[in-house]
Amino acid sequence: MEEQELMLKLGMYEQQIRQLQQQFQAVDEGITELTSIDFGLDEIKGSTGKEILVQIGRGIFVKAEIRSEDLIVNIGNKNLVKKDVPETKRILREQIVKLESVKKELAEKMDEIQEEAKNMILAAQKE
Repeated sequence: MEEQELMLKLGMYEQQIRQLQQQFQAVDEGITELTSIDFGLDEIKGSTGKEILVQIGRGIFVKAEIRSEDLIVNIGNKNLVKKDVPETKRILREQIVKLESVKKELAEKMDEIQEEAKNMILAAQKE
């Protein structure tokens, strides 16, 4: 394999790995956010009538009173349904499991690409 061709292929591998790393990071951030929400839901149990701070935007909060432990949950396609805390926690855990699976697939794909690049370099060195 010519050096120019090798460098081109290695550049493509590097670009693919960067894209996968960005996806991996986004998935990891999603897992962190869902886990944080899951823990936050524990604070709602038994809190009816208490005043809390609710984030309405980035760094902007408003005081609100918890009137009910029922939650309005987006289940996809802007469909909102009423769920209690345990049901919502179950949905969050299912989403976390799915994201963990995606994260594992991304890590495996990065490993495959790195292995291919390594093998290509070793083959080129033998020539």
